[in-house]
Amino acid sequence: MSTSASAPSTSRREQILKEAARLFADRGFHGVGVDEIGAAVGISGPGLYRHFAGKDAMLAELLVGISGQLLTGGKRRVAEADGAPEVVLDSLIEGHIDFALDDRPLITLHDRELDRLRDSDRKLVRQLQRQYVELWVAAVREVYPELIEAEARASVHAVFGLLNSTPHLGRPGALPGRDAMAALLHRLARGAFTAAAATATA
Repeated sequence: MSTSASAPSTSRREQILKEAARLFADRGFHGVGVDEIGAAVGISGPGLYRHFAGKDAMLAELLVGISGQLLTGGKRRVAEADGAPEVVLDSLIEGHIDFALDDRPLITLHDRELDRLRDSDRKLVRQLQRQYVELWVAAVREVYPELIEAEARASVHAVFGLLNSTPHLGRPGALPGRDAMAALLHRLARGAFTAAAATATA
């Protein structure tokens, strides 16, 4: 099959996933039917089954997919920073902020619906997340060597909690502009790591 022939199908799948994430986050996984997801993308509910086996498959692809994307993106950022510790950490923070600001429904979905995944998919999500965390731990310890590994890992999880709080900050219109919000989150993240390191050496 040619690239041009496959592109529309890929685009439609992404459109379905985006709308499914929004609806699941707004109303809960069980509060949304396939007909509603179909209506949101302009196709019949049964038409969704040409792209996904069902809602469970959509949820798995959303949660496994974003975990994989964060890990892949994080590895790319580390490679592009060419070993400069401050650049590596700042780039990782920037990448996660992009996720936190642009994919807020997925954060809500992860918090509420992760346990609905079948065991194999949930284990895969956890595996990808652990690798992503360890990428950060290595970067944090390069910048803040006074932090022992356990402290660095705890700090990374705390910063994730801070950055992933975006769904609870109100609607986008009630927040500072995107650039200002991104800059604020970046300062808060670096401040948290600096504070953890200062406490470690106190």
